[in-house]
Amino acid sequence: MRTIALTSGKGGVGKTSISINIAIALTRMGKRVALFDADLQLANIDVMVGCHSEYNLQHVLNGEKTLREIMTPGPAGISLVTGGSGVSQLIHAGPKRMATFFSQIDELEEDFEFLIYDTAAGLDNRVFAFLKRADETLVVATPDATSITDAYALIKVLYRREPDAIVRVIVNRVRNEQEARSVFRVIKNTAHEYLDTDILYGGSIRYDAAFDDSMRERRALLEAFPNAKCAADFETVARELCIPVYRNTSAA
Repeated sequence: MRTIALTSGKGGVGKTSISINIAIALTRMGKRVALFDADLQLANIDVMVGCHSEYNLQHVLNGEKTLREIMTPGPAGISLVTGGSGVSQLIHAGPKRMATFFSQIDELEEDFEFLIYDTAAGLDNRVFAFLKRADETLVVATPDATSITDAYALIKVLYRREPDAIVRVIVNRVRNEQEARSVFRVIKNTAHEYLDTDILYGGSIRYDAAFDDSMRERRALLEAFPNAKCAADFETVARELCIPVYRNTSAA
């Protein structure tokens, strides 16, 4: 099972929408995918896709249900682990409780090919607990200067804690691929100069008004507007995620 963590240096960059649509794109490729709402501050994937779950992470932390038992069918056949108020409890969980929780994640190995964590933005220690366990980290950035700066700051802290981390950068809300590559090069060159490490290009998502429309409808973009111009971008990103990568492999 490949574990992928999506995160960002700042909020409001479209991270959760990207998590949802990448999960759907992978599922449409025939992959078995679980999407875990690991946002410690605002667990809202179920709201964004219009799904209701009777149980959530709180029931797992209380010992009432297992992680497998609270999984809810999501759009296109993905399996959702919703956070609910249990996410706030996880913030304050001690090492022993966290270890028990993560052992249940390990038990999903034979059920899924991909497990995607949609984490909170920023540098919270609990965010890094998920990044540390992921095979790869996808950092979402936009062309906004603050987003670029915050994305690099997150990458810097991640590499200090996990020198062998595999990091890809996805550039969201771009006009075209050229703009996305330009943003990526800024982050890549800065990481190479100051961290002596290479990061990977994870792809780009073009700006599309259909994003806002899908959020108003509480549906995933790939479900609500499959012909939107950015729909193909998610498929491209998903295909790239299916190709294993190794440390110190770069793409310009």
